[in-house]
Amino acid sequence: MPRPRTVSDEQLVAAARAAFLERGVGVTTAEIARRAGVSEGTLFARYPTKADLFEAAVGLREGTPWRDDLPGRVGMGEVRGHLEEVARRFLEDAARVLPRLTLMLSQGHAPAHNPLLRRIGDPLRRDQDALAAYLRAEMALGRVRPQDPQVAAFALLGALTQHVHRELLAGAREEDAPLGPAPPPSPADPGRFVTALLDLLWPGLAP
Repeated sequence: MPRPRTVSDEQLVAAARAAFLERGVGVTTAEIARRAGVSEGTLFARYPTKADLFEAAVGLREGTPWRDDLPGRVGMGEVRGHLEEVARRFLEDAARVLPRLTLMLSQGHAPAHNPLLRRIGDPLRRDQDALAAYLRAEMALGRVRPQDPQVAAFALLGALTQHVHRELLAGAREEDAPLGPAPPPSPADPGRFVTALLDLLWPGLAP
């Protein structure tokens, strides 16, 4: 009978996340294992590479169901409604992942050839490609005006990503200068922001 795990995967990931947040991508797997209270062998048995562990710590390995749902939406319902739901769910994912990723990459200066950084590449690209494929399929059905689907996907997801970054910066300013002048108001809460953004972009996509 196999011995029960004394340290769960969740505990390993939590230890790795704390180490990456404190030391950046240059932290060693030996340090991560020490924090988790396991051997490096145990660490690598569950996460074969440091890049695998980093992706888990950031949250890049957590599911993004909206991407998997997109093919089944082609030709069904209202395109704008689908885009609004995708935007809301993307914001939820970005609000979870971007703060971790930004803080981890800001600690230290990893060389450009760092294999971990090459591995994660551009996390937004998978989302952009999935959304572009959906838009391309809807264009083929005449439900979306012919446009460059990659540009349309980038415009939507880029604006959403910028919204999350701005909220992060606004929060940092509030913490750093609690007695200073109040930061400018947020452009909108996430739901209102998504609706206003589609009000702006949809006329260029509507058939």
